[in-house]
Amino acid sequence: MGGASKRGTANGPDPADGRDPAIDLVRFVCLALVVVGHSMMVSPVLHPDGTVTTENTLAVQDWFVPVIWIFMVMPLFFVTGGITGLQSWRRLREKGGTAAQFIRARLLRMVLPATALLAVMVLGLEIAGLLGVDRQVVQLMAAGAAMPLWFLAAYLAAQLNIPVLAALHARAPWLALALLTALVVAVDCLRGALPVLSYANLVFVWCAVQQLGFLAADGHFSRLSRSGLVGLAVAANLVLGLVTGLGLYTGNMLVNLNPPNLTLFLLGVSQLAAMELARPVLVPMASVQWVRRLLALAGGRSLTVYLWHLPLLVGMSGLLLLTPVYKPAAGSAGWWWSRPVVILSLVILLLPVALAFGRLEERPTAAHAYRCRPASAGAAVVVVFLPVADAALSGLSLGLLAAGALCFTVAILLLGGFPVRRRDRGPRPAVGRGGGHGGIASGVK
Repeated sequence: MGGASKRGTANGPDPADGRDPAIDLVRFVCLALVVVGHSMMVSPVLHPDGTVTTENTLAVQDWFVPVIWIFMVMPLFFVTGGITGLQSWRRLREKGGTAAQFIRARLLRMVLPATALLAVMVLGLEIAGLLGVDRQVVQLMAAGAAMPLWFLAAYLAAQLNIPVLAALHARAPWLALALLTALVVAVDCLRGALPVLSYANLVFVWCAVQQLGFLAADGHFSRLSRSGLVGLAVAANLVLGLVTGLGLYTGNMLVNLNPPNLTLFLLGVSQLAAMELARPVLVPMASVQWVRRLLALAGGRSLTVYLWHLPLLVGMSGLLLLTPVYKPAAGSAGWWWSRPVVILSLVILLLPVALAFGRLEERPTAAHAYRCRPASAGAAVVVVFLPVADAALSGLSLGLLAAGALCFTVAILLLGGFPVRRRDRGPRPAVGRGGGHGGIASGVK
């Protein structure tokens, strides 16, 4: 913790609230890149026979593979999540909080917004089916629009393991990282013989990348010189180039994403080094008044934006297929010139959605510390991941989205996440009083 505290005044979090404006800025840029990238990927095509298919226009470009090495920012999400997650867990522990409280807050922070999304998607797609939209189109939209839930499941799995991984990190930080990396490599070696085993890396890879964030939170990387950070980034990319050049992994990071493998961990090392190198620029940039306001506004709705941007994009693209509006062929010059209009339209659609549903991200952070039994937290975790496991085995479908909404609702009930008015019976003792605000429930914050 010594390294982290030294950074607090100069290059790290504001000691008054524990926030690191540079991390907030990195997250905002990553989220913007994801939204822009997806707007260049979703290309539904209506064929003369009435069938609809989707094309990933960006992924078929000749220049895509080398560019995605730079813009595949998912590892950086988990690095920053490790930094803030470890800090939140430590603050909660200092106030007397428990692992069950931490798990409850993390679950509610992400499951509440996801439940609202699933409910609206199921209702909207069912109505589309009743209005005569072909079931194949409905299924296609359900599978495409629900893709952000894969990230949510992986991120949630990593965050829920923070109490255990933080204990390992406190005893032997580098050994904990080495152990997780070894598990990643072991799964990669066995995935050819046991393909189902590859999904274990949805936990191992992202927990290993998150562990990099733990090391960064304790100042291990900030103590490196600039030449040391450059050397670390170069070494990670050289190893990445070696394993892809030898054909052990594909060079397409989009393919490597699901299920993830060692290449994403190596990318996370490189991105963490780059973030530390850029910190002298990031900190003053994030301290500009209007930037701080933008980050505070966007940060409070970041999960809502992430969850809703792809369903809105898919819905908007689907509706355009039914209109006589001119639609340039995917990948043509006209299609590329239309992307700014698509992005602007998506942002306009996201504004009212963020206003309507963004408050669900605030509910857990606004509540006082809650006495959560370990059995309730454990049961809620199992219920949440039941539809996730089914999706990994059977794929996404409208029925699975409905089952997910039901399971998520049950989990929220188990955790007491729905507000219930009670008579005031006087002050009650609370474990970790005040720990529920801002610290224990900042999911992607």
